[in-house]
Amino acid sequence: MTEFRVLGPLEVVEDGSSLALGGGKQRALLAMLLLHANEVVGTDRLIDELWGESPPLTVNKSIHVYVSRLRKELGEERLVTRSPGYVLRVEPGEFDLQRFEALLAEARDGGADAAATARTLREALAVWRGAPLADLAYEPFAQPEIARLEELRWAALEARIDAELASGRHAELVGELQALVAEHPLREHLHGQLMLAFYRSGRQADALEAYRGARELLLDELGLEPSEDLKRLEAAILRQDPELEARAEATPAPAAEDRAVLVAPAALDSLAALLDLAAPLATGEPPRALIVAGVVAASELGAATATLADRREALLADGVSARVAAFSSPSPGRDIARLATQERADLLLVDGEDPVVLDQAPCDVAMLVGGPPGPGAVLVPFGAAWHDWAALELGAWFARAADRPLRLIGAASDGRADGRDASRLLADASLIVQRTAGIVAQPVLTEPGLHGIAEAAADAGLLVVGLSDRWRQEGLGQVRTRLIEDPPAPTVLVRRGPRPGGLAPAETATRFGWSLTARAA
Repeated sequence: MTEFRVLGPLEVVEDGSSLALGGGKQRALLAMLLLHANEVVGTDRLIDELWGESPPLTVNKSIHVYVSRLRKELGEERLVTRSPGYVLRVEPGEFDLQRFEALLAEARDGGADAAATARTLREALAVWRGAPLADLAYEPFAQPEIARLEELRWAALEARIDAELASGRHAELVGELQALVAEHPLREHLHGQLMLAFYRSGRQADALEAYRGARELLLDELGLEPSEDLKRLEAAILRQDPELEARAEATPAPAAEDRAVLVAPAALDSLAALLDLAAPLATGEPPRALIVAGVVAASELGAATATLADRREALLADGVSARVAAFSSPSPGRDIARLATQERADLLLVDGEDPVVLDQAPCDVAMLVGGPPGPGAVLVPFGAAWHDWAALELGAWFARAADRPLRLIGAASDGRADGRDASRLLADASLIVQRTAGIVAQPVLTEPGLHGIAEAAADAGLLVVGLSDRWRQEGLGQVRTRLIEDPPAPTVLVRRGPRPGGLAPAETATRFGWSLTARAA
């Protein structure tokens, strides 16, 4: 039996023995194919993800050599050539990530009692051997995937603790929860679980002290009060609510309406343009809370809070579920990213480039330039890279919510002898968007590069452009920088985050259980 493993260092085990997977680039190539098992991964994408914008002249030969070596280890039938690249064939039960996800899905079905659910989740977590893809942690392509896997593990861990609380193991959980809270103090769900474990163990004073500690920490670190769930739990503990003993889950997983769009303007006078984009997203299906966070000088907190309160009233009058907060911070980017984590945001919308936000926010980050969305169509330049899918997801989300046409920009044949253009690729993408968002995307063929994009976007209401996962090494890139300097239309740059985006099903924990392409293979 063969086992493919990514929930720890990359490993392939056959009949109990680890196979020799070669050096760094060869292992990275295998990891990319494995993370997209049973899907075609194009050679161009492999080059782009593994070597960036400056591959060696011999890169195609290198890929052929790596594939040949891997075939000798894995077998010819495992790693097959299929235009425009390669497919790694993995059978059910052979991939540790798939086993983990299957057990997680089984636990979420809700058919079993709490004790059985906890056992299933313990079995799922036991599949892990350490930090995911630990030997590839410094590979740019692996970093977002590692973040996705870590978030998925956290979802399983918190669900397991919920199930064990519901099955009466509260006293055994106190020590584990204290250690987890100390290590990850900004995860409010853990604080709620610790409070409940204390209370059910007959330690009401400790439960209330745990709440006070969580509140002080959130105020000190983020300038924010605890969530409504945590406040309600404290109130129930104070009045010794008998339902606390009977509740199956004191701190439930977020329902669809608990999801959020977080808006963080660089200055409050630029908030209106961001809200023109955010409000339709928040009122779409499923509805989300629209949270506005203003980072201002300490001397401006009173005025900023009053301004945001007026904005909230106007949003509520328009049927938008809105919450607002103003705070000061010596590290605004870090605190905005933490707020996105705390509020389980599907999208963080900003109007300025902040490397800390781009690096640390767990959700997609959208940077708006060139003013508010106009009345025209939503345009998405599309080449099928992973960041292009993130841009397409946001573009389709806004087009559906705002009732705008959606258009996909691809390269025309430009006189190529074989007559090839991007229309087939755009057609595939349109079919996927119709299945997930229920809208048709119109293809638009232009000359490659900035001029073609600018010409197509001349009458657009919004241009949505993906930001490469290599932004840490290479910045925004020449084309995107020029788009920001002279946008042909209101423009959004989208950085793909570890968490699923706005079109994901409500129960999805990370993009590993969800993507626009998940059912397209």
